[in-house]
Amino acid sequence: MINSYLIAFALGGPEVIAIGAVVLLLFGAKKLPELARGIGKASGEFKKAQNEFKHSIETAEEEAIKTEEEDKPQS
Repeated sequence: MINSYLIAFALGGPEVIAIGAVVLLLFGAKKLPELARGIGKASGEFKKAQNEFKHSIETAEEEAIKTEEEDKPQS
């Protein structure tokens, strides 16, 4: 999963290490676990919202198809 993000942003090993060092300097070692937890929770909430949205779209589509089939004149 992480590899796909690295490819999408064209980040290699040195870039990731540099970003990690900057984050470590900005937030400090004690705040990193808290920061990672927050990012993880936000990612989970985003995925949950994405799945709910996808489900609502699929449900609406199924209902529209069902309504179309019911409205068709019977031959």
